[in-house]
Amino acid sequence: MATQRLASWTKSLEFADLPDDVVRAAVRSFYNWVGCAIGGSTHPATTIAYQCLHPLFGAPTASLLGHHEPRKADPQHAALINGIASHVHDYDDTHLDTIIHPTGPVASALLAVAEWKKGVTGKDLIVALVAGIEAECKVGLAVWPEHYDVGWHITSSTGSIGAAVAVSKVLSLSTSETAHAIGLAATQVVGLREMFGSHTKSFHPGRAAQCGLLAAIMAQGGYTSSEQALEAKRGWANVVSAGKPDVQQRLATFTGTADGTPNENENEIGNGNEATTLGLPSAQAGRWEVLRNSFKPFPCGIVIHPIIDACAQLHVEMAQKGVKLADVTAITAKVHPLVLELTGKRTPKDGLEAKFSVFHSGACGLLFGKATPSEYEDSVVASAEVIAVRDRIQAEIDPTLTADQTVVTLTMADGQTLEKYVPHAVGSIEVPMDDAMLEKKFIDQCSKILSNAEAASQALWNLESMDDVGTIATFR
Repeated sequence: MATQRLASWTKSLEFADLPDDVVRAAVRSFYNWVGCAIGGSTHPATTIAYQCLHPLFGAPTASLLGHHEPRKADPQHAALINGIASHVHDYDDTHLDTIIHPTGPVASALLAVAEWKKGVTGKDLIVALVAGIEAECKVGLAVWPEHYDVGWHITSSTGSIGAAVAVSKVLSLSTSETAHAIGLAATQVVGLREMFGSHTKSFHPGRAAQCGLLAAIMAQGGYTSSEQALEAKRGWANVVSAGKPDVQQRLATFTGTADGTPNENENEIGNGNEATTLGLPSAQAGRWEVLRNSFKPFPCGIVIHPIIDACAQLHVEMAQKGVKLADVTAITAKVHPLVLELTGKRTPKDGLEAKFSVFHSGACGLLFGKATPSEYEDSVVASAEVIAVRDRIQAEIDPTLTADQTVVTLTMADGQTLEKYVPHAVGSIEVPMDDAMLEKKFIDQCSKILSNAEAASQALWNLESMDDVGTIATFR
């Protein structure tokens, strides 16, 4: 059964089982997460959460990232607030097959526990991080896309499970305890898409981290749950899958045994080999979802990235050809249908809403040739210059385009046009951000907050060799 398989796989996973590319992917994911958490530590959503919840803090054993002076909370609140900070700019990683942002819930819980318990090595953290990311992405694949389409924020609705698995691993819980932790996390489903564009969107991964941490700690202490929490008739998958007809088969496939043992329902899925090719990974079988993780070059909804990419390229081309935006009479973007469904806010009122506006984001690409957190400040969203360009952008649905494609056309008063086709947006699996790009992103976010962002960057690249990852909390 899925819950037991996931718990058993988690318990048996060791660092030696991780291929080199999986270790590298995990380091990159954690590196990116720390940068996003530090970068988001000064956002109003983060500071409000801290100010409101500070009176409720317990023993200060876990740090809040991104402060010149030590600022600590109990592990639950540290997981929550660091999780909020890491997601508030919408700059965190994305598992493109499910659009889960996987590292936020998992790493926020893990770092809090690691600092609290002390002595967690870089290798310990990496194997736990991988376990958590695999868990949330595998269960997410089982319910995708109906679960998301009906309105669940899949990052947090799966993230509590991933966080519970990760903390169970780093605390060396037994298979039975891990199964109970999965159940405790599964019953704490959190996250509605209605909240996108508000502070509450970033609350979701923070709360998922907190829920997963709590689940593992309670399970370690003997608290029980259903040991069929994922697959039971009234368990997680059936309840949150919005009537998906093949959810049990997909759950069986994606939580397939790591040794390649066939699942009882796998032949109902497809070609009969999917459990061994898509299931929980091992040296002999399965698929590592962390290798399908991607990193955002722009802090906004990922379906907007192709438009920003195209508009930024057009910004450069216009400068080279001496074309001014005043000469442009029409701006047309052909987009995948999801773009307008998810990011069709024509008149965003603030920076959080602008992250879900293809019109604002395209305007920033054309005007500034970039879209960083600075371009999503409230003052930029309200800028007359930005609004003037934003209001001229027309987005047209083209069902022949994939989600990471776009065609942007600028038409001049004399009838001439400039056009840019983006087959795969920067940051996609096909055009990934390399280490240098990730480092620039990290430094750009952290240099405004840390006294030595370069030293923090170098330390994180050496995560695997750390004797105690709790030292990350000393970054100032």
